Amino acid sequence: MQQLTDQQIISATQAWIDSFIIGYNICPFAKRERDRGSIYYTVNRTADIEYFLEHLIQECERLDSDDGIETTLLIYPDAFTAFADYLDYLDIAERLLIEQGYEGIYQLASFHPGYCFEGAASDDPANYTNRSPYPLLHLIREESIERAVAAYPHPENIPERNIELTRRLGLAKMQALLSACYQTDQ
Repeated sequence: MQQLTDQQIISATQAWIDSFIIGYNICPFAKRERDRGSIYYTVNRTADIEYFLEHLIQECERLDSDDGIETTLLIYPDAFTAFADYLDYLDIAERLLIEQGYEGIYQLASFHPGYCFEGAASDDPANYTNRSPYPLLHLIREESIERAVAAYPHPENIPERNIELTRRLGLAKMQALLSACYQTDQ
């Protein structure tokens, strides 16, 4: 099997953002940033957790120096196939942000092809609110989140709305939406 290029991986991720995240208004703030071209995508293919962490800090530094980038998606196509391993990495990454003085500046949102909320069944369609084509970390400016949330009516209702929507759409539809993103990989 031929290895996918970084651009094919980014294209699948963009298809997921367009068709699901924006298409179903899962994140009401994503369309603006996509339209502005302010989402930065980076693919990390190493198998070295130390490098993953160094790369995360490099991306924080990129955000520090480039106001044109609103948010960064760090994509790990060849790592963290087990969701538990991904959660371990997420925990380490969050602690690293605190240690490096980025607490309150940047926040991580987590997405994984096998995402499963604690206490949820693995086949609960609600898990798809955080299922992505590849394991990834979404590095977000906290200041931007605060501005967006302040301007949005009842942001506290977004998670519950997304859970209701994904359950109404059903498991088969959610699986089809995610699978369709890979078709852009070819």
